[in-house]
Amino acid sequence: MFLRVTASNLLKKLRFPSSHSFSFSEKFKLSSSYQTQANGWRVLNHRDHFLWILISGHVAMSLGISSNTVFAEDATTGASSANDSGNGLIGLSKVEDGSIVSNMHTAKWRLFTDKAREFFLQGKLDEAEKLFLSALQEAKEGFGQRDPHVASASNNLAELYRVRRAFDKAEPLYLEAINILEESFGPDDIRVGTAAHNLGQFYLGQRKMEKARLNYERALKIKRRVLGYGHSECADTMYHLGVVLYLQGKERDAEALIQDSIKMLEEGDEGESTVCIRRLRYLSQMYLKSHRLADAEMVQRKILHIMELSKGWNSLDTVVAAESLALTLQASSNIKDSKELLERCLNARKALLPGDHIQIGGNLLHLAKVAMLDSSQHKKLDVSRAKDDLDVAKDHLHNSIRIAHQCLDKLSKQKDRPKKYSVPGDSRKERHAALIILLQSLSTLSSVEFAKQELQETQGGNINLEAQEALLQCISVYKEFAQDKSIADSPEIKNEYLSCLKRAQNLFGNYKLDEELANQKGFQKLNQKS
Repeated sequence: MFLRVTASNLLKKLRFPSSHSFSFSEKFKLSSSYQTQANGWRVLNHRDHFLWILISGHVAMSLGISSNTVFAEDATTGASSANDSGNGLIGLSKVEDGSIVSNMHTAKWRLFTDKAREFFLQGKLDEAEKLFLSALQEAKEGFGQRDPHVASASNNLAELYRVRRAFDKAEPLYLEAINILEESFGPDDIRVGTAAHNLGQFYLGQRKMEKARLNYERALKIKRRVLGYGHSECADTMYHLGVVLYLQGKERDAEALIQDSIKMLEEGDEGESTVCIRRLRYLSQMYLKSHRLADAEMVQRKILHIMELSKGWNSLDTVVAAESLALTLQASSNIKDSKELLERCLNARKALLPGDHIQIGGNLLHLAKVAMLDSSQHKKLDVSRAKDDLDVAKDHLHNSIRIAHQCLDKLSKQKDRPKKYSVPGDSRKERHAALIILLQSLSTLSSVEFAKQELQETQGGNINLEAQEALLQCISVYKEFAQDKSIADSPEIKNEYLSCLKRAQNLFGNYKLDEELANQKGFQKLNQKS
């Protein structure tokens, strides 16, 4: 009981929550805050050995794997002892095995580690790597090859290599850290459990599912024994294990673990935390992929309720939650509620964002699709109302197309600027989203034109020029941007392009597919018949 309570308290004090959504500057924040003592020395007796080092392995998950980095804890952080003499002596520290280590090594080890972390925060990975290597060497020379300080330094360096995707360098360091901890504290120690969680995270990031599963299962077994089943650390590992099982196709087991991890957070008064929201979102995505719309709707309503209470409608997080629910309602044929939510989302976005923001364009596209569904429902009873619905859809689509064009033009100009004037960050993601919205809007506009033609009963073999123009613009837009490899290789963008291309071929018959390029590159190219 003493071990469980003390370890639990330490984790609560030092844990780096996976609930955070990180900005770049926060993304590489560290789990430790050193409590150095300029005067005095610290003696750690055998009973306190489990406080010596803790490797924290929390990560943030959102339908995938985060690259968030959490470094190992300083071996002496938080290791307060009743035997602290406080006699003012400087220069020597007594470590657990009884050896005497020069304070010079301790100071240099900490200096290298702190400076490396500082560089990491700034994104200066080359400088950080050099210092982490120096910290590892200093730990080996100052504390011994198999000391927990070496495990700490190895884990730090492994995390850096993981972020740099130097996986062949990272894996041996993770394994070495675990081996040292096992030798120092035994195979069932809590530090071994958290280190195993870290290694599971590493394997999950590479989609090595079986290795990830084995490490998460080991971590969960240790955490349950030491901390108790209901501890948030257990919930964290349970969630990650659930993700692995889901990706392995074991959906029932995955669902049970993820639901339990959410329940444990709720029982621990963390039901409104960011991490709990993220897990609920993942669960709703699982339901949507399994076409369990009712279950997805229930979870999304819960998310929206939490967001409304905690952030209100002056937050884009609430808007995104509402939009997700609206799209699920639309898929469930609950058009009325979907439309009301989407209109509220649009009003909130217009109040929070510039008028030409791509999120507004996406919102208008969703509303256009709802208006088309309204038209389909009305056409049998009220043709005039059905035509009005299509006019509403067309108006939304024209605005969506305009916004997407403006966004792409702006981002293209930024791309052409000299590097020092270019805008870093999420511009590529924004460009990707704008192109998808533009392609979808043009494709949907062609559908609106055909629906209007059907209502007017003027089809009669005549080509719908407006629909044709929308499809040709869709194809032309793709060809304009397909020279960018990141766009050409995007499955979402390819699918939108192919949809436009097939419709043009089926409806107008004046285009064909280039089979050679389709075989070579996995996508189809438009060639005009001679």
